[in-house]
Amino acid sequence: MQLKEFKIDNLENFPKKLKELLDKQLETIQEITDNNTNSYQDILKPMQDLDNELELFFTPLSHLNSVKNSKETQKAYEESLPQLSKFHSQITQNEKLFEKIKNITSNELEEKKVIENNIRDFVLSGANLPKKEKKELEEINIKLSELSNKFSQNLLDANNAYELIIENKKDVIGIPDSDLELAKTTIDGKDVYKFTLQIPSYLAYMTYGINRAYREELYRAYSTRAPQNSQIIDEILALRDKKAKILGFKNYTDLSIETKDAPSAKTVIDFLNRLAKLAKPQAIKELQELKEFALKTDNIQNLQPFDVAYYSEKLKKAKFDFDENITKPYFEQTKVLNGMLDIVSTLFKVEFKPASTSTWDIKTKVFDIYRNSKLSGRIYFDLEARKDKRGGAWMNNWQTHFIDTKNQQHLPAVFIVCNFPASTNTTPSLLRHSDVVTLFHEMGHGIHHLFSKCHEHAVSGVNGTAWDVVEFPSQFLENFAYEKNILKKFAYHYDNGKPMSDELLTKIKDSKNFQSALGILRQVEFSLFDILLHQKLYQGDKVQELLDEIRKTTALLKVPSYNKFQNGFGHIFSGGYASGYYSYKWAEVLSADAFFECLDNNGGFNQEKANGYYKYILSRGSSENMNILYKKWLGREAKVESLLKLYGIES
Repeated sequence: MQLKEFKIDNLENFPKKLKELLDKQLETIQEITDNNTNSYQDILKPMQDLDNELELFFTPLSHLNSVKNSKETQKAYEESLPQLSKFHSQITQNEKLFEKIKNITSNELEEKKVIENNIRDFVLSGANLPKKEKKELEEINIKLSELSNKFSQNLLDANNAYELIIENKKDVIGIPDSDLELAKTTIDGKDVYKFTLQIPSYLAYMTYGINRAYREELYRAYSTRAPQNSQIIDEILALRDKKAKILGFKNYTDLSIETKDAPSAKTVIDFLNRLAKLAKPQAIKELQELKEFALKTDNIQNLQPFDVAYYSEKLKKAKFDFDENITKPYFEQTKVLNGMLDIVSTLFKVEFKPASTSTWDIKTKVFDIYRNSKLSGRIYFDLEARKDKRGGAWMNNWQTHFIDTKNQQHLPAVFIVCNFPASTNTTPSLLRHSDVVTLFHEMGHGIHHLFSKCHEHAVSGVNGTAWDVVEFPSQFLENFAYEKNILKKFAYHYDNGKPMSDELLTKIKDSKNFQSALGILRQVEFSLFDILLHQKLYQGDKVQELLDEIRKTTALLKVPSYNKFQNGFGHIFSGGYASGYYSYKWAEVLSADAFFECLDNNGGFNQEKANGYYKYILSRGSSENMNILYKKWLGREAKVESLLKLYGIES
């Protein structure tokens, strides 16, 4: 089957078309429910065809709402969410269908996993509940969907509403030229510099901005964004707690863990506390070093959070004679992208060819993927920041590799989205090394979906992958963005074409673990806050009190009382990471362990292990639990010590 073109014909008419599609699907599902057969091929196989049909239709709108946000996309998206939530509730609360699925058997590995997941998901969706509680659960799910979308929209609106206008050139001394080019604007006939809360702009001033008062102003604006989200958080937490109890769980954490790779909440909390304990001694030394440096450099006697990025960058430069700004001219976006594609091509025996197809933005780049001279998938790259685009970076899967009921093969397609500095007429998009790492990370997600060879839609690619291992392939690939031999393939000066020096390549690697222990403590803080927040019902000031209590262990620098981090914590309130933010570190154990296995003595790939990684991890999707696939690949479990080794922390 050929890949679909990206297009939405009529946004205004979209919710109506969606309703027609959903109504038609419900009729088909009713026919499947009422038929007299109990086979996989007659029940779960056609239902996956329906999943695919809906995925193809709806994903373009959800994607467009994130990358080309407008009143039209918002309206269509917001009107669609309740329909989808109701539709899914109607399916998962269909008792007769559930009874049929419980009686399906199969000897095929993938089919058995699809059956197992379906039974689990039916139970978690309330299939075993009385009618009254089913209805209540349906209403909760609709409301949660609406609240999550509102949380995200409030953040986007807040980011777009704020501007810091700087008139004095002295206040932008030291900021990289490419960032200044983006900040430069004219107001009332006067050249000024505008900084916003969009990540590239915000980080540019927080990292290089010389004026401490402006750094504090930006930090305050960023950390007090969307105050109305505090009310939404209370509503979300109350509904999640209610949902968990209706389904028979003690709390929302236990409900969340039910679909994860981790065996229990206690295991996760113990894991996080162990990481904090191991990282803290080194983190204390790292912060003390930073305080002493700020005092010596600018007589800063009371280091504040809004000083950390600025003095960390200066210390890094002093310590390693390394400044990410030095690397930017060598990481021109197009060269980095093409270099990364070459690396993936070599590793996994595929070929990327530019594709001529419709997109949502003129700067979006599209490639068709070939394996053994046959078309095997498509990848879209939307890499530059825009005002109408949600911040951050992500991979969104649109089409999935599987075999349908007519025995036709479907090919996968994904979107890779980043917010790198935008190119202008005079300056190309130049990336920090951290941006290069981000691109590799998202590509890791992309190939996890694109390289799947599964026949069943529900377990192909990232479909069905547990949240706490979904970051494994992405973190695995990003680790190689620090390796000399990898970077040498694309690190050339955009202006004179000269390759990056060995000295600078070494500095990138040597500075990798700069303040790594502080970074681990920060991630542990977010993770503990998330998982503990969902272990009982917190409301109002109690949410902040919990965060403050956790910070007694994790935050070595006092956080200002005005900081309301939780109001911007989109991962857990408008993403899929509720009671699962720990997944980043949990998956990182796998990724670190796999990285050291696949690294050869020269800082390149061990091709034999890479072949095994493709065979057992990438091509198998979620056809088996990741811990099983991992053992099949290496014959053992991943070692926690590998994560500490990756960060240069002694275990």
